[in-house]
Amino acid sequence: MEQKAGLVLEGGGMRGIYTAGVLDWLDDHGVLFHRIIGVSAGACNAVSYISGQRGRNAQINLSYSTDRRYLSKWGLLTRGSVFGMDFIFNRIPNEFVPFDYDTYRCAGCDFEVVCTDALTGKPFYFHSQGETKRLNTYLMASSSIPIAAKPVRVDGRVLFDGGVADSIPVERSVCQGNDVHLIVLTRNKGYRKPKDRFVPLYRLRYPHYPRLVDAMAARSENYNHSLEVCEQLEREGKAIVLRPSRPVEIDKFEKSRERLEALYRMGYADASAAGEKILCMAHASENVSVREKEHKGEMGSYTMYMCKSTNKK
Repeated sequence: MEQKAGLVLEGGGMRGIYTAGVLDWLDDHGVLFHRIIGVSAGACNAVSYISGQRGRNAQINLSYSTDRRYLSKWGLLTRGSVFGMDFIFNRIPNEFVPFDYDTYRCAGCDFEVVCTDALTGKPFYFHSQGETKRLNTYLMASSSIPIAAKPVRVDGRVLFDGGVADSIPVERSVCQGNDVHLIVLTRNKGYRKPKDRFVPLYRLRYPHYPRLVDAMAARSENYNHSLEVCEQLEREGKAIVLRPSRPVEIDKFEKSRERLEALYRMGYADASAAGEKILCMAHASENVSVREKEHKGEMGSYTMYMCKSTNKK
């Protein structure tokens, strides 16, 4: 019996452009994982991968990183969020860089978006098996970093960034019954998350969500535990872990196009270096499709293949 494989995508704000490079390599080699779980920027990257829009993620990040509608620390004062949430999750996919909703719906992927429930402090997993009506809202919720963004209210829940409760959802992937995993991280090997010094500030800011604050206080411990799980699975031959091959010098609010493009190229190159292992995993897994591509993009190229027709949510 063939194995089942899961694709696990960490978030990291603008560091997520590393993941965009990895996913473009997968697309160039016709590799589509049908079971995917993503957090924040990882989830945002995943949807364009599922819709087959190679280069779309890099195109958005590189084109809009200096646009205040997209990213501005002053936005925290003017709109309550560093990232322009309506601009990113409404205007970009529906006007400026159209998202191919039709292809996404027909892709047959079992995709989960990780959010954090503000009332419980626990992860909430939105299951989108081709469902697009609420997709952008849940992507927004998964990307709503506490302090830097407002919570998102949807389906009776108050949600924040999925990275608070489950930054690297590898154990979720295991619980889904996956035998092997392709895990994409946005921090280099050896990184460990330090304790957060701002927990007292969080308690002042979110007095009505004490369990959310507890989750924020425990985040470093949980994050580092997830890294240990990734490394253990890697040692056992049950996971391929892709992480930046050089120290990452940008933060989640990076605006430099040059630095972002370099990190994108690193993601593509790191995936290429592990390409033989990835293709072996893909061919051996019943829920990963591999098709021959007529035209492959160049290493580090982020030319976007736009959808041919305008389609609706």
